[in-house]
Amino acid sequence: MHHIAFGMVDKNAVDRAAGILQSKGVRIIEPPGYLDEAGAGYGLRFIDPENRVIELSAWVEVQTSIWSKKNVDPVKLNHVVMNTKNLDMIVEFYTDVLGFKVTDWSEHQMSFLRCNRKHHSIAFNQDEHASVNHIAYEVDSVDELMRGISNVRKAGLSELWGPGRHGPGDNIFCYFQDPGGFVMEYTCYLETIEDESEWRARVWKRVPHLMDQWGIAGPPKPEARKAMGGDPDPGWVDSHIEGSVMAKK
Repeated sequence: MHHIAFGMVDKNAVDRAAGILQSKGVRIIEPPGYLDEAGAGYGLRFIDPENRVIELSAWVEVQTSIWSKKNVDPVKLNHVVMNTKNLDMIVEFYTDVLGFKVTDWSEHQMSFLRCNRKHHSIAFNQDEHASVNHIAYEVDSVDELMRGISNVRKAGLSELWGPGRHGPGDNIFCYFQDPGGFVMEYTCYLETIEDESEWRARVWKRVPHLMDQWGIAGPPKPEARKAMGGDPDPGWVDSHIEGSVMAKK
C-alpha cells in the first residue's frame, strides 16, 4: 500500500499537526508543503508504528466536471480496514497521537476508529502481520448495492461475502475481490454518532448473528478470511529512498 490520506481543514491545521507529530517523536518523511501530484493540495506524510505511510492534507482539488450517471455511483471512500500485529499498540497510537476516537470493539479482535461523525473511517484487525484487510466504498442505497452485485456477476465474478448487515456500524455490506487480490466492499447506511458527549464504546461479541444481522451471509467463509488477511506489507523502509536515489544517479 502506498499511503492513506486523511483530510484536514486547511494549511494551518497541517502545519499544527506537523508540530504535534514532531513533539511526539513521529517520523515525518515528507514535511508540510504543496503536493506535486494529481489533485495537488497541501500536506505532509509520516509513518505510523507499523511503517504505513499516512498523509494529512488540505485543499485537494474538488472534481467539478459533470458526473456521468451510471446505475451504481460510489459516493466516496467510506473506510479502510488494516490488519495489525499489535492491536493495542496501534489503537493507542491512532487515539493518543492522532486524536481518533474508539467507537466500538469486536471483542479484542477489531477496533473501529472515527475522526468525524461516521462510525469508523479506519479500523484495525488483529492478525499475524500488517496488511490491507479491505477498502469500502459508499453507495447511496441498498438498491445501488444490490445493482452493484448484479454488475459484478455480469462481469463474470462473484461476491466474496454478503450481502448482509453488520452489527458494529449497522451498515449493509457486500465484499468482492479485485484482480489485484485486494478486497473491496460496497456499503451504505453506516451508523453516525449523533452525540459525542453521550457515546461510549461498545464491545460486540463475535457471533454469526452480529457479523450479519440478517442471517443471510453469516460469518465470512475461509476463502474470504484468507483474502482479507492480505500479503504481509513491510510498509515504508529506507531502502525505498536509497533505491530511488541510486536510480537517479
